[in-house]
Amino acid sequence: GLSGWVAALSAQASDMSGWLLMGLPGAVYALGTGQAWIAVGLFLGTVFNWLCISRRLRRYTIRANNAITFPEYMENRFHDKKQILLLISSIVIVIFFLVYTASALAAGGKLFASVFHMDYRIALTIGAVVILAYTFMGGFLAVCATDFVQGMMMLVALLVVPIGAYILMSPDGFMANLSASIAPQATDGFLSMIRNGDRNYSAVEIISQLGWGLGYCGMPHILTRFMAVRSEKELKKSKVIAIIWVAISLGMAVIIGIVGRAYLFPTLLGTSGADSSENVFILMITKLFTEDVPIPFIGGIFLCGILAAIMSTADSQLLITASSASKDLYQGVINKKASDKKMMTISRITVIVVAVLAYIIALDPESSIMDLVSNAWAGLGAAFGPTVLLSLFWKRTNLAGAVAGIISGGLTVIIWDYIPLVGGETLGTATGLYSLVVGFAVSLILIAVVSLCTKEPDAQMIQEFEDVAAGRVEK
Repeated sequence: GLSGWVAALSAQASDMSGWLLMGLPGAVYALGTGQAWIAVGLFLGTVFNWLCISRRLRRYTIRANNAITFPEYMENRFHDKKQILLLISSIVIVIFFLVYTASALAAGGKLFASVFHMDYRIALTIGAVVILAYTFMGGFLAVCATDFVQGMMMLVALLVVPIGAYILMSPDGFMANLSASIAPQATDGFLSMIRNGDRNYSAVEIISQLGWGLGYCGMPHILTRFMAVRSEKELKKSKVIAIIWVAISLGMAVIIGIVGRAYLFPTLLGTSGADSSENVFILMITKLFTEDVPIPFIGGIFLCGILAAIMSTADSQLLITASSASKDLYQGVINKKASDKKMMTISRITVIVVAVLAYIIALDPESSIMDLVSNAWAGLGAAFGPTVLLSLFWKRTNLAGAVAGIISGGLTVIIWDYIPLVGGETLGTATGLYSLVVGFAVSLILIAVVSLCTKEPDAQMIQEFEDVAAGRVEK
C-alpha cells in the first residue's frame, strides 16, 4: 500500500543512515576525494536495484503466495516445505542486523555527545531510548511515513550546509584554506579520485569500494519496500525519485568532506572523540549557524537531519529483525498457530533484545560507524544478494542452491573479516579486498554449481517463474 514517494524515500533513507552524513564525509575529510569510489559503487548499485530488481521482486512476491517478509518470499519462491530457508534467512538477518543497528546507535551517540558536550555513553543511552520508543509506537507503515519526512530533511541539510559554507568562504578562500589544511603540494592529490590519502589507489582498493554496490541486491530493509509498493505504476515513479535522491545525496556527502576540510580550518579533525572526522558535518552546522549566520534554530533543524538519517535506518533494522523473529522464526517454525497477540509480544521482545545487544556493541566510544556498517553490509549483501538475483532471473535455481548460496556468502564474510588466518591477520586485512566482493562471488558460484548438480525445480515452480517473467500476475 505504499505510494511511490513514500516507498522511494523510505527505501533510501532507511538505507543511507548516519553513514551518509557522518561516515562518508568523515572518510573524504580524512583521506580525500578518492573515498568517493564507495559513493560511485553505491549509486550504480541503487540504479541496478531499482531498474532491474524492484519490479520483478514485487511481481514475484504476489505470484509466490503474497509474501510480506523477505524470508517468507524465499520460502515461497523455492517451495521450501521444510522451512530451511526461513530458518537460515532469519538467523542471518538477526546476526548482521544486530551489527547494523549498532552502527546507527553509535552514530546517534556521537551526534548527541558532540552537540551537547556530554559523555558518549550517556548520549548513546539517550539515542537508543528515543529510537526504541518511537519504533514501539508505530509499525511498518508508521516507519515508512516517518522515513519519508526524514529523507526530505536529510536532502535539505545536505544541500544547504556545504553550499552555504562554500559561499561564505568564496572560491579563493576555499582553495586557500584547503591548501593550508593539507599542505600546498598535496592539494591536487586530495582532490584526485586516484589518490587514497598519501598514495595512489590500487586496483584492489577501487574494486573493493565499487563492490559496495553489490550489497543492494540483498538488503532486506530495502527489498521489503519494493514488495510493499501499491502498484507497478507507483513503482515507476519511485525509481525516478529514488535515483535522483541518491545521486544528489551521495554527491553532496562527498562535497561536505571536501568543503568541511577548508571551512573548519584552522581546526583539524582527528580520529576519535568530539573532534573525530566523522563529526565534520555536525561541526560545520554548528559553526555556520552559531558564528557566521547566527540562527541557532535553523542549525538545530539541520542537526535533526542527521538524527533523521540515524533514526530512519535504526527503526527499519529493528522492525525487520522483529518480523523475522516473530513471523518467520516463531510462527513459521516454532508455533504455527500463534495468535496475533502472541506474535506482537514476541516482536516487541525481539526489538528490546536486539536494541540492548546493539547498545552493548556500540558502547565503545572509539567504534567506527564506517567499519560497523561495512561489516553488516557485507554480510547481508553476500548472503542474500546472489540468491535474490538468481531467484529472479535464472529459473534453474533450486532450493539446494539457495541454501548453499546464503550459507556460503554469510560464512565467507565472517571468515574473511574476523578469523586471523594469515600471520595473525584476517584475509581482509592481508589482501585489502572487501569481503562483500569475495562472499558475493563464492555465493554466486555455489548457487549455480549446487543447483545444476541437484534436482531441477518442479513444474509449478518453473510456471511461477515464467508467469513473473512474462508479467502474468496481478499488478
